[in-house]
Amino acid sequence: MRALIQDRYGPAEAVRVGDVPEPVPADGEVLIRVRAASLNGSDRENLVGSPFYARLGGLRRPRNPVPGSDVAGVVAAAGSAVTEYAVGDEVFGELAGYRGGLAEYVATPPRLLARKPPGLSFLDAAAIPQAGCIAFKSTRGIAPGDRVLVNGAGGAGGALVIGLAVHLGAEVTAVDRADKADYLRRVGASDTIAFEDEDWAARRGRYDRVVDLVGHRSPFRVHRALRPGGVYLMVGGHARVLLATFAAGWSIRREGKRVKVLAVPQSRADLEAVTALVVAEKAAPAVDRVYPLEEAREAFARLAAGDNRGKIVIEMP
Repeated sequence: MRALIQDRYGPAEAVRVGDVPEPVPADGEVLIRVRAASLNGSDRENLVGSPFYARLGGLRRPRNPVPGSDVAGVVAAAGSAVTEYAVGDEVFGELAGYRGGLAEYVATPPRLLARKPPGLSFLDAAAIPQAGCIAFKSTRGIAPGDRVLVNGAGGAGGALVIGLAVHLGAEVTAVDRADKADYLRRVGASDTIAFEDEDWAARRGRYDRVVDLVGHRSPFRVHRALRPGGVYLMVGGHARVLLATFAAGWSIRREGKRVKVLAVPQSRADLEAVTALVVAEKAAPAVDRVYPLEEAREAFARLAAGDNRGKIVIEMP
């Protein structure tokens, strides 16, 4: 079968399209004929092997050479122990291990998969899993009138975070490159900050919640942007900042604010909940561009450069 192959960590040139054996599902797995797969910030990290946790799946090179975690497709076969899904069922979800999706077929346990709603295209379904679960977790507890800032809002996951926050009644400020301002307003932000021109952390006492998708500031700086009782959630970013945020949480809590790393475990329940909101048109995944598998290297180059406005989706032949 055709698949994207990554033999080493590095730039977009580290991936190529080639042939690999078609997987055979174990007794407790289903075989999915992949129709579409989307790229996330985690795929960019897994490409270059940084931060350090991106190499948990292989120190010198990925143990699974096929990248891609978010897929949508059709069940092509089911192991003898699988009773929940049958051949022909349309499913989508995030793969355990965060790899294997950029191929014509992938075998995976069904516990993280959900049934694709009939009115949702494979392209849109593939754009939801990781970004949707991050958005669902990071916006939980937002109240009408809250001021929310989303840093890195123009990337793969920002549109759903903005959309859900606005649905809950928040006023959203989105931070990214200046050339993404119009896009950010289209997906629901009421205010934008160009990071080239302004440091959002210098806006003291302004926000009830900060969702940081690309954290690289000290936790002892970012909390200054929070109102009393506010919360800062680091979802992704530099490893040193992640560790500092873990360490700083208790000392900053004494000031009536919370600064923490948001853990987003893979969850079918969260995926189904956020997808129901998408189907109800409360929020929407923004699809930046759709590439064929043969142009996946170009897709990774766009992701690595940060040029994407929303999710990049790879459509399988």
